[in-house]
Amino acid sequence: MLTELESLSQNIGKLIAISQRHNEARLALEEQLAQTRAEVQATHAELAQLREERDALQAERDALSAKIDDAQVRLNAILEKLPRARASSEPDNQLDLLESAQPGHEEAESDVSRHGESA
Repeated sequence: MLTELESLSQNIGKLIAISQRHNEARLALEEQLAQTRAEVQATHAELAQLREERDALQAERDALSAKIDDAQVRLNAILEKLPRARASSEPDNQLDLLESAQPGHEEAESDVSRHGESA
């Protein structure tokens, strides 16, 4: 009977040790779960903020797009009011503008020819 009591006492000691390890493991898991829940809440808050920023950027994009469309309409209206030049005469007109923008070019050529004549 004494050996049975000692065996029973050892088994109870083992059960207490196992119970303590399980309790410590449960507490560690509960702490880990609490940390994970806190991370999830922080992630949800960050996600909500990012969605708000995304919505604000989309609204800004839409407003800018509307402004661009409005400016395009106004630009087209202005372009329609301008007189239209003939397509065949446009290159000549542009060349005339280039030549008139460089008045010193002809003088330089005439100076070179004069220096050549006097030499």
